[in-house]
Amino acid sequence: MTILDTIRTELVVLDMAGTTVLDDGVVEQAFQRAAERTGVADRMPWDEALTYVRDTMGQSKIDVFTHLAGGDRIAAERATAAFEGAYAEIVGEQGVTEIAGAADAIQGLKDAGLTVVLTTGFAPVTRDALIDGLGWRGLIDLALSPVDAGRGRPAPDLVLTALLRTRASSVAAVAVAGDTVSDVESGLRAGAGFVAGVLTGAHDVEALTAAGADAVLADVTALRSALAERGLLALSVTG
Repeated sequence: MTILDTIRTELVVLDMAGTTVLDDGVVEQAFQRAAERTGVADRMPWDEALTYVRDTMGQSKIDVFTHLAGGDRIAAERATAAFEGAYAEIVGEQGVTEIAGAADAIQGLKDAGLTVVLTTGFAPVTRDALIDGLGWRGLIDLALSPVDAGRGRPAPDLVLTALLRTRASSVAAVAVAGDTVSDVESGLRAGAGFVAGVLTGAHDVEALTAAGADAVLADVTALRSALAERGLLALSVTG
C-alpha cells in the first residue's frame, strides 16, 4: 500500500490519567484509601493487591475491584464508589495537572483536522471533574467512560463507541494512544489503524511493545508527528 492508498486518520482516542492527565501516583493513592475504607482487598496481601492494580491500570475500576473482592460485585461497587470519592479528595488536595504539553498536543491534532475523544476507566463524575479542572471542556470533542460504552478496557467498546459517536468513516481511520497495556489492547481489538503507547504513565516500553503497540512514544506531544511520518494525516495539514 502506498501513501496515496493509506486511510488517513480522522479520529484520535486518547486515554486520560497517565497519557493526557498527570497521575503522579494519584490512582494508587485513591485505590489504597478505598481499600482501607472498605476492606475490599483484605483477602490478599496488600503487595499482591497493589501489583494487580498496577498491572490493570487503564481498566474499568469496577472490574478491578471485582477481582480484588473475589467476585463479590456488591463489595466491588462499594469500593468503586469509595475510590471515586478518594480520587476527588486527592484532586481537591493536590489539584489536577496535565501531562506537559498535552493541551497543546490536543489542539495540534485538532488543527490537523482530527476529532479528539478522551477515554478513561473512571466514572463520569471523576472524568468530568478532571476535564473541568483542566479547563478542557471546549478543547476536546467528547469524553467517554465505561458506562457510556458497555465494557471498559481492554475490551474495544470505548474506541468503537468513540467511532460511532463521532461518525468516523472506519476503524482504520482511528488512532489510539495510551500509557497502559489495556489501552493498547483495546485499540488493537477495535481494529484501530494506529495504536501507540506513551511512556508518561503506568507501563514501560517493553510492556507496551509486547502488547503490540505500533509505536511507543515519549509522550502524547509526539503523536501528531508519528501520524504525519506514516502518511496518516491529510496532506494539506501535515506542516
